[in-house]
Amino acid sequence: MSEERIKVEGEFIKLQDALKFSGLCETGGHAKVVIQNGEVKVNGEVCTMRGKKLRTGDTAEFNGRKIEIIMV
Repeated sequence: MSEERIKVEGEFIKLQDALKFSGLCETGGHAKVVIQNGEVKVNGEVCTMRGKKLRTGDTAEFNGRKIEIIMV
């Protein structure tokens, strides 16, 4: 599994936006579908809430790739 860190300005980023921003999903629509299908894990647990707020230290996994969120 590949892992990378993404830096985002602000307090949080929504899961759907993080998947799109990081390149794990090509579009917001694709992110919505994979989240609703239970294909995404947040901090090791399946998450079906596309509006889930991710903060520094949170991780998201999809399709064999993992990202760690760093808020700046």
